[in-house]
Amino acid sequence: MAASAATPHATGFPAEGRCGYYVEKKKRFCRMVVAAGKRFCGEHAGAAEEENARKRIVCPLDPKHTVYEDQLTKHLKKCNSREKPKPDFFIQDINAGLKDEAEIPEQLVPISSLSEEHLESLIKKLRKASEGLNSTLKDQIMSHPALHDALNDPKNGDSATKHLKQQASILGNIEKLKLLGPRRCFVEFGAGKGKLSHWVDIALKDAEKVHFILVEKMTTRFKVDGKHRKKNSVFERLQIDIQHLCLNKIPVLSKEKLPVVGIGKHLCGVATDLALRCLVETYAASCEERNEEPLAKRIKNDKTEKEINPLAKEGNEKSVPEKWTPVAGIVLALCCHHRCNWRHYVGKEYFKALGLGAVEFHYFQRMSSWATCGMRKTSLEASNITTTRKDHQNDDSEEHDDGRYRITDDSAESLPGFLTVGEKKKIGKLCKLLIDQGRIEYLQQKGFSPALQYYTDPMVSLENVLLTALPNHSSSPETTA
Repeated sequence: MAASAATPHATGFPAEGRCGYYVEKKKRFCRMVVAAGKRFCGEHAGAAEEENARKRIVCPLDPKHTVYEDQLTKHLKKCNSREKPKPDFFIQDINAGLKDEAEIPEQLVPISSLSEEHLESLIKKLRKASEGLNSTLKDQIMSHPALHDALNDPKNGDSATKHLKQQASILGNIEKLKLLGPRRCFVEFGAGKGKLSHWVDIALKDAEKVHFILVEKMTTRFKVDGKHRKKNSVFERLQIDIQHLCLNKIPVLSKEKLPVVGIGKHLCGVATDLALRCLVETYAASCEERNEEPLAKRIKNDKTEKEINPLAKEGNEKSVPEKWTPVAGIVLALCCHHRCNWRHYVGKEYFKALGLGAVEFHYFQRMSSWATCGMRKTSLEASNITTTRKDHQNDDSEEHDDGRYRITDDSAESLPGFLTVGEKKKIGKLCKLLIDQGRIEYLQQKGFSPALQYYTDPMVSLENVLLTALPNHSSSPETTA
């Protein structure tokens, strides 16, 4: 990094109290705060004679910063990049699924390198596997009065309005499924800033004994959960990959036995599969082994079962389900099917029953991007797609502002020229539908009544499918009023 530490530049002088080191690459002075009486920050002090020529070396834990060589031992103990002790709820790969090395395909060529015959064969398999599936989902575009003022705020830009519309519809669907109520724990997967939980909390008003667990593996700025100070609701943020999250090790769930509602807005690709396994396999199974009952059943008062447990079937208020699951419901807005992978996918058995395997899944998840990547030309040379989206469970930028994102990984490849844009879009939608159908089958096998529906207009977001599920002893998504 070439820079002159002592010579003033045409851009002016450093701000008062800031480092005097000019960063040539950025064409500005370093903006780090300096210690009293010092001219340079710790990072750039090595360039100045006044620091007695103490040698700085690259930190062995993170090469993005340096440290004084004579203070390395002390620095390693407090470096933010050091490995921190794992919490009790961290269990390595607990939600990853079984790893069968024989199922993992060898290095596969990109779609652009497939022969026309091979690609046509894959598309035929896709269409055959999709026969009988309803490709036109039910519209469940809803809203909720909790967001009325925010939606009508004239200060909103287009992006803010789009996200508010999606949050309002998700909240409306949560209420329609009778999942919006007291004495439960809402677990928001891929929480980002925590805005979905924020609106759920606003909608619940003063409902008693409500807990929010916000799961996000990335460090997030401008979080809204820290602003909540209601005595009846508690917000807890966990910085952890869903792959390693064991819910029954979280104190509030192990002690309070609150029914869990899993929610998420634009839960990216593989994170959806990890979240489903975390809820209905890892967590539910562990609670069933301990034969636990929900808090609602243990409350001793004069209320009817319907008042205590709003999840009970209407017209059957006195009956007690023989089998109870700690997961009261699931409401997840899906996206980024091209970020799925075979190892973690919950619908493997469904694919295998159709005569499909890891290789087909690999190409189907790549082709799923054709439904949303905003292609406008069909020629090979014009269809080369690049990416800006990172491998996050939930990009906090926020999720696909215009509904059209660019592909991020190996799927950044040229697309076949013998297909029209319209045909590619239909194929991409079929791929997404087939992947989602595997998730539906998985949830059914686990004792849930799942459904897919459109929750927002495609002009708001092309990723507009909502996955909902209720345990079989509860009202199903199709029958709940």
